[in-house]
Amino acid sequence: MPRDSSATKARLLDAAFSEFAAYGIAGARVDRIAEAAGANKRLIYAYFGNKEQLFDEVLRRALTAGAESVPFDVDDLPGYAGAVFDHLVARPDLMRLRLWQLLERPSATGLEPDAFRRKTAGVADAQQRGDVAGEMEPADVLTMVLAVAQAWFWAAEGEEVGQSWSPQRLARHRSAVVEAARRICEPKTAEG
Repeated sequence: MPRDSSATKARLLDAAFSEFAAYGIAGARVDRIAEAAGANKRLIYAYFGNKEQLFDEVLRRALTAGAESVPFDVDDLPGYAGAVFDHLVARPDLMRLRLWQLLERPSATGLEPDAFRRKTAGVADAQQRGDVAGEMEPADVLTMVLAVAQAWFWAAEGEEVGQSWSPQRLARHRSAVVEAARRICEPKTAEG
């Protein structure tokens, strides 16, 4: 019976995600990835090239899944910030993977610049319509909204974040994220 290469690739990518999130690129071990995936480690090189290329594919896949799970909504940037927060609560390992990318491969990007430019253009359009505050550059608005959505994952030193929070704490943090994003985006009124 022929082997299912797409199933093997998917298992390798899932195992690599866990390995890279835990250890980064330098600390990740190809043999552990292969063992966790139930595959021969030579397949990693055959399918993905080297460990850095495997990391790039894992990151690309995670970013694509995130974009599909949390669609960008320029007409509700506070809601978008809340949805990003929810996504990160469900997958706190994404923040670890992103941190490793920033530390070990800061210039290795794929989808990020194009997606950021499209979102920034959407913010600029909303600013032109008067729907989003125009005091900051569109890229600054988007960066601040994303930073607010991620803030609790960087600030909670020495504790597990996201899934271990009580429902009350989770709701309080999410509410703060949405309110902060609202304040960033809210157009100024003539009297304010």
